[in-house]
Amino acid sequence: MTATLRQDRTGAAVPGATPGPLRLCLVLSVLGLAVAFWANVAFGQYPIPPAAVWQAFLAPDPASVEQILVRTTRLPRAVIALLVGAALALSGVLMQTLTRNPLASPGIFGVNAGAVFAIVLATTFFTLQSQQQLVWLAFTGAAMAGGLVFALGSTRRDGLSPLRVVLAGVAITAFFTAFTQGMLVLGQEGLDSMLYWIAGSVANRPLEMVMPVLPYLGIAALVALLLAPHLDILLSGEEVARGLGQNVAALKVIICVTVVCLAGSAVAMAGNIGFVGLIVPHMVRVVTGNRHRWLLTLSALWGAILLLLADLLGRFLIAPQELPIGVVTALLGTPVFIQLARKGARHGG
Repeated sequence: MTATLRQDRTGAAVPGATPGPLRLCLVLSVLGLAVAFWANVAFGQYPIPPAAVWQAFLAPDPASVEQILVRTTRLPRAVIALLVGAALALSGVLMQTLTRNPLASPGIFGVNAGAVFAIVLATTFFTLQSQQQLVWLAFTGAAMAGGLVFALGSTRRDGLSPLRVVLAGVAITAFFTAFTQGMLVLGQEGLDSMLYWIAGSVANRPLEMVMPVLPYLGIAALVALLLAPHLDILLSGEEVARGLGQNVAALKVIICVTVVCLAGSAVAMAGNIGFVGLIVPHMVRVVTGNRHRWLLTLSALWGAILLLLADLLGRFLIAPQELPIGVVTALLGTPVFIQLARKGARHGG
């Protein structure tokens, strides 16, 4: 097998997989997603036989408790976990490429925290009339937080500083998280709803809430995939990209808007779920390198698989109670984040 070359985060060429194995990995990832989706629907505190799952869609029986559970509870949370996992993973890839920082993700850079803050603030003082309003609030909060982080992490002389932007992200995350928690004191009658947004969860959410979000999420995901060739060039450096005819400023704006749409859509459906956008791109790069056509596609699939399995795991860790999916991803992602931070420190980044 002839090895191809890819670039690591410093721009050095390192071996990567050939298209043949990558196609096989894509097929296996799709199968893995199907299995994870099925497991998420079938297993829980009340296991459902495979035949009952099929009958819930092929031969609905309004009197069957198992089928009602599948259609009204298990299926919506599986669909939401799939969409949120894919959106967060895609946004993580875009942010890491844009900032050339391996620690970049919507959770670390405060984008999720800003979206949650906007939603909790509005629900505390106003009555929201539709899911569409929720989506735009999430977009607004995500854009506000992302803009603050990039402003604080940039200098006129050398642009984005990898270390400074991480510190800015941590500060903005802490800022918005503190104010969000302060809302708990002001709006105790809506405490359960607020805790849902803060902890992150896909439970008890109707499938109808997905429809207003789906157009933004779908368009943003498509734009991310179409940006793949431009991202490959951008990773080589801004001067190289300009020399090859790229409009770097416009490209950065498109990437930022796409990240806001992806992360905002995820928060509007499931609240604050961290670490997916951080760890999934690094897992996929082991296989694909930085070829974004493959990196983005497999990251979306692996992010969906990760969140489906995290939701399933949360049902059993403290049974008969459930852990919010945001807590499960934090348990899985924190060790990876610490390892990445130590590696970055050793390399001076």
